[in-house]
Amino acid sequence: MAVLVLAGSLAGGGAWALQNTPQQPPAAQTPPTPPAPIVVPQQSRPVPGPRAAAPVAAPQPATQQPTPPTASTAAPSQPAPVAKPVATTPDKPAEPIKRARSSVAILQALDKVTTETMRFEAPVGQPIRYKTLIFTVRACETTAPDEDAPDSVAYVTVDTQPKALPGRVAPPGRQIYKGWMYANSPGLNPLEHPVYDAWLIACKTSAPVAPAASR
Repeated sequence: MAVLVLAGSLAGGGAWALQNTPQQPPAAQTPPTPPAPIVVPQQSRPVPGPRAAAPVAAPQPATQQPTPPTASTAAPSQPAPVAKPVATTPDKPAEPIKRARSSVAILQALDKVTTETMRFEAPVGQPIRYKTLIFTVRACETTAPDEDAPDSVAYVTVDTQPKALPGRVAPPGRQIYKGWMYANSPGLNPLEHPVYDAWLIACKTSAPVAPAASR
């Protein structure tokens, strides 16, 4: 019975305490905190180091620019003159100096059997007999000054003409040589005969001297 009284007193005291307890106003509601922004990490960039000093270019001398002609100094443009062709005559080559021609050739003959030699003059175009040979000079010339080697040349024909024996007809003659003889080179175009030999000595314009009578 005492327990019940104690429990009832406790319950009544508790209710009284609750009624006499000052009530606090309700706490103000705080607004919701916005979500924190999402931070995206940026890529790390290299920290620039100290820059090297750029080479300083050497100062160049200033080139003087040509001053354009002004309207007052510029000459009026004129058409360029057309060059006219000049008629030129081709240079003629220098004519070679002609050789001096002579009227007489000096010849020398040799008899190989008797070793007899004879020098005689033969006019151009006139036959000259030496023993059984007939010499006829067709031309006799002297080399020009512009030629390399001075010389005398003669174009000679030689015919053989044996003498007629008493009471017999002379045998017909025949030509044994025809060509140029050279005074300074007698062996260049020599007369080839088993008994006689002949060569040119010189050319001249004097009167001919008749050879001695042949034996």
